[in-house]
Amino acid sequence: MKFRQAVIPMASPQHRNLPFQQVLDGEGRVKHLIALQIEELLASGVERILLVTNPQTTGMLADLRSTYSCVEPIVQTELGGFGHAVLCAEPYIGTDSFLLQVCDHLFITYAERSCTAQLIDVALRDECTVSAVQVTKENELPYFGVIGGRRVRGEEALYLVETVLEKPTPTAAEEHCVVSGLRLGTYLSFFGTHALHASAFRCLHDIESKLQPGQKLGFSEALMRLAKTEKYLALQVQGHRVDLESPYGLLRAQVALALNGPKRAEVLQVMLEEVAVAAKRSV
Repeated sequence: MKFRQAVIPMASPQHRNLPFQQVLDGEGRVKHLIALQIEELLASGVERILLVTNPQTTGMLADLRSTYSCVEPIVQTELGGFGHAVLCAEPYIGTDSFLLQVCDHLFITYAERSCTAQLIDVALRDECTVSAVQVTKENELPYFGVIGGRRVRGEEALYLVETVLEKPTPTAAEEHCVVSGLRLGTYLSFFGTHALHASAFRCLHDIESKLQPGQKLGFSEALMRLAKTEKYLALQVQGHRVDLESPYGLLRAQVALALNGPKRAEVLQVMLEEVAVAAKRSV
């Protein structure tokens, strides 16, 4: 089992342009956000990256493909939900294991190995589906999928998933997603990257067959079904995600990249200088 392919859905209206926003990486180089994501995947051993896109982004994709030959677009003509976007990649993935990542998060790593590499390591070792998770406060529940489960014996950051809820209410999360050992009022929500087996496609097809006309196909529901049928783990990675759609998301992404790069001291000096200027103007 190897993870040679990755899928990144980015066809929805709010996601078509966001990954192409430019930031300065930790070295001070101008990069598209999607380029940072692609480079992390490549460094983790991925050889082919499938971007599920909308026809309107063909121009931007052409520039991206001129730099990264591993990128291959898949056009999603019908916006049938995140789960539908994943199914668009099935003919290309076949029965192989693959990575699935969202396009509206920036991943910041604290450890020597990237968040993506950490996830792959566990998925290969345990030979099962693994989702990256992050401790999240209750007031952020409306923005993420959340898991419930129990810590794996002898592991500090690995959990056996028993429940998956998409953007639960605080009441639902308290009833189904409390994980022993976490601080009260905090939960494990999805980080934005999953190491999956082809069985995920089977779960999606099962749910799709029962949808009512007009209903969209989600992905958390498929993960919930997966948790009931096979071993499914969640890894609390050493890092954090920046939700690009949150208030000042792009600003937070830029600050996170700068503060976690080799020029951190210089960045802090610049930030302090700007704070001092703003303080003088407010007097």
